Amino acid sequence: MTVFFIGAGPGDPELITVKGRRLIESSPVCLYAGSLVPEAVVAFAPEDALLRDTAAMHLDQIVELMRVADARGQDVARVHSGDPSLYGAIAEQMRRLDALGITYEIVPGVPAFAAAAAAMKRELTVPEVAQTVILTRTAMKSSAMPEGEDLAILGKSGATLAIHLSIRNLREIERRLVPLYGSDCPAVVAYRIGWPDQRILEGILGDIRERARAAKLTRTALIFVGRALGRTDDFRRSALYDASHAHVLRPERSSL
Repeated sequence: MTVFFIGAGPGDPELITVKGRRLIESSPVCLYAGSLVPEAVVAFAPEDALLRDTAAMHLDQIVELMRVADARGQDVARVHSGDPSLYGAIAEQMRRLDALGITYEIVPGVPAFAAAAAAMKRELTVPEVAQTVILTRTAMKSSAMPEGEDLAILGKSGATLAIHLSIRNLREIERRLVPLYGSDCPAVVAYRIGWPDQRILEGILGDIRERARAAKLTRTALIFVGRALGRTDDFRRSALYDASHAHVLRPERSSL
């Protein structure tokens, strides 16, 4: 018996991996976070599978379902949104499974920030504009941020920021980042990426909070900040496809 932590992607049932879908199709037990994973993603489960939405359950209840499945020799598809390695709360589940001696595997999924970049039609790492992407969140009612991971520190890099779980904290994000990025820095709020009601609000640091408030977005959104998000042709071309740049797969040709 194995518990499979499966990244379901951002919401679009076509953005789950082939392996993830195959495991959902074959597992007699399927546990999914219904607040973040649409039912269409787990519709692939067998007709007679135990299908449980864990959104209203606490950790002990979830682990108990896994323990019972283990006793019956049944595989479990534990379906998380996006990629389970990012804010997936799988570490605490794996710790419990280790204590119980239950085997588990992790199947990666399309992370929300990557799906959002695709929907925005943006490259997050533009040559000589931004070559680093920082995935982070802010502290509100959840656990505190570790020392050294405050936005005022991370923002000094000038990197493209993808800020999770913080749509209700836009005032603080603006306060922390305007001195570092400028009020005119491009900012985007990506709401429910991959879902039928997906929305993308584009603005600048100085007005993105008002745009989000006007749109009444209060949850399930990802905030992007960075110069790479701007629509401009004024950036250096990548060396990857530059005809004058030789590399091991495209060695320099001698002139005739």
